[in-house]
Parts: sequence; structure tokens; C-alpha cells
Amino acid sequence: MVEELLIAAAATASVAAVYLGAAARVVKQYERGVVLRLGRLAGAPREPGFTLVVPGIDRLRTVNMQIVTLPVPAQEGITRDNVTVRVDAVVYFRVVDPVNALIQVEDYRFAVSQMAQTSLRSIIGKSDLDDLLSDREKLNQGLELMIDSPAVGWGVQIDRVEIKDVSLPDAMKRSMARQAEADRERRARVINADAELQASKKLAEAAGVMSEQPAALQLRLLQTVVAVAAEKNSTLVLPFPVELLRFLERAQQPAAQPQQPPGAGPSAPYGTADGGQAPPSRGGPSGRDPASPPSGSSDGA
Repeated sequence: MVEELLIAAAATASVAAVYLGAAARVVKQYERGVVLRLGRLAGAPREPGFTLVVPGIDRLRTVNMQIVTLPVPAQEGITRDNVTVRVDAVVYFRVVDPVNALIQVEDYRFAVSQMAQTSLRSIIGKSDLDDLLSDREKLNQGLELMIDSPAVGWGVQIDRVEIKDVSLPDAMKRSMARQAEADRERRARVINADAELQASKKLAEAAGVMSEQPAALQLRLLQTVVAVAAEKNSTLVLPFPVELLRFLERAQQPAAQPQQPPGAGPSAPYGTADGGQAPPSRGGPSGRDPASPPSGSSDGA
């Protein structure tokens, strides 16, 4: 009797162990378990840890809740300004509702990948080439909205979408290189013109200061001479100072005679028409000869 009880207990324990082994399941920390009982959803998703199911009746499906990195194959399209480009991207998403991710869509990874490809081709056709090259942040936000709208019903949340690379034809690359080179040359010319304008203003100010102080010009000349003389392989030619020439010219000029007012000096002497001095008249003031007899007298007077 005792042996039969022991055998029955051992058999029961064996059956319980087999049953427990078939019913026991472990859900990992980054997963959630969805139980389908006879093909229908049974209760809420199972949390991480140890859980039990009915063997042969329940089926436990685990869903990964980690962020998934999904590369989008390169898509070729024509931009709004008629340029053919190839663009590839990457999508970061995660499952937020394991029930919908398992029931509402057959394969949520494949569905997100196809939606990302179609959205990428659509965004290429709506954008210009300059937007694809310089305004990627705005395009990334547009792609995220386009993919996230249908993905919400699949229990998937799009965290981020990034455009990885934009491939251009070789002819377009050469054209853009020429344009960039021309733009750099234009900016260099503008900078040089501004520098020359500022330098000319400073030179004009310096010329004004030196014109007021001639000694400053001579000092500048001496500084230049010292700088040039420091070079051993140079021949120095000294110019003759212009200020010294002006000083010598002023020194050679005689002093100016003071002008006298009319009538202040002695009377001019008599002279002939040819510039010679005429002899004084013998007759005095009347011009008559004192030896000649007076006019109008007779012998009998």
C-alpha cells in the first residue's frame, strides 16, 4: 500500500514537472509577451519575468521593445528643379503597443521599411537640390511625419529619420564645383576691394598729417632709408630732399626793394629824348641870351 502511494506520488510529481516545464515561459526584460489562446488574444501583454501558459492551448509571442535601426535603401528620384539624385536614409523606431504590432500588421519591420522608401521618393520630388544639400533637418522632420502617421496604427513609434547621403551625377558635381569656385573668387575680390579702400583712406589721412608737418615726411624718409640699408644685397639711392631745394631757392632770391610813393623823391633831371642830359639854358628861365639886346628897342632910344 505504501509502495503504491509512493509510486502514485512519484508519477504525479513527474506529470507536474512535465506540465510545469511545458507551461513555464520566461519573458526577457526588453520584451513583452502576447498570449494567443486558441487563436484569440488572451488578456494583457505579459511583463518581463516568469510566466505560465496552458500547454497545447496557449501560444506566447514575444515582441521586442528595443529601438530598431532600419536602413532605407537608396532611392533614385528627380527633384523639383529637375535634377536626378540618389538618396538613402535610416529610420529609428520602436514598438510601443505589442498587441497592435502583432495583430494589426503581418510584419511591422517590413511595413516600416516600405513606408520609408515611398516617403523618401515623395520627399525627393517635392524638394529642390539646395534643400537636399543644406536643409536636411527640415526634410528629416517631414519624413518622420510621413512615416509616423500610418505607423501609429501598427503600434510603432518613429523616433527619428535621418538622410544619410545624397548622390549627384558627375556633370552636376563639376557644375557645382565651378559655381563654388566662382563664388569664392567673388568674395575674395570683395574683400580685397574693401582692404584697398580702407588702405587708401589711411594713406589719405597720413598724407594730410605729413603735409602739415614736413618734419614727419623727413622722418619717414629716414626710417625707409634705415630699413632698406639693413638689407645687404640692395643698392641704396638717396633722393635729394625737396624741402632743401626750396630753402636754397629762397636764399638765392634778393631782398625786394621798398616802393616810394609818387612825389616823395627828388625831381627827375632834364633829359633828351634819347636819354641824355640837356645843357642848361643860357638865358635863364625865359630862355633868352643875356648878351643879346632886348627886343623892340631902337637906335635912337
